[in-house]
Amino acid sequence: MSLPPDPRYATWMRRAITLAERAADAGDVPVGALVVSSSGEVLGEGWNRREVDGDPTAHAEVVAIHEAAERLGSWRLEGCTLVVTMEPCPMCAGAAMLARVERVVLGAWDPKLGACGSVWEVLRDRRATHRAEVVGGVLEEECGDVVRRFFGPHRG
Repeated sequence: MSLPPDPRYATWMRRAITLAERAADAGDVPVGALVVSSSGEVLGEGWNRREVDGDPTAHAEVVAIHEAAERLGSWRLEGCTLVVTMEPCPMCAGAAMLARVERVVLGAWDPKLGACGSVWEVLRDRRATHRAEVVGGVLEEECGDVVRRFFGPHRG
């Protein structure tokens, strides 16, 4: 029997959705992310900044991981949770693995580029240097709606 999800996940995801909307306002794919300590303190926040920064690696997860590591003064984010509105891509899942996050909580699954179970399985691969728990589908509809609103005008 599995335990019910932590009720804080939805609260954190709502904050990540607000960050995702910031990315959309800047003309970037709306993804938002938080790194949260084991005690529930938000250590880092990020939103897709590729367009703003002109940096292809400025994904929400990487920005949040960088901010959390800087705040902690260590690249090891052991015991931390990465909360993200969309399933991380291979780069971001790899960054989470290398930062040694304990868990990734995601909103919407990404059937095109997801690396936490949809297309690839970076975080739970037995060959990985660090494996993380993956909790998917937290506020999935709300997270998906942000992306659908952004891409809606671009699709015929």
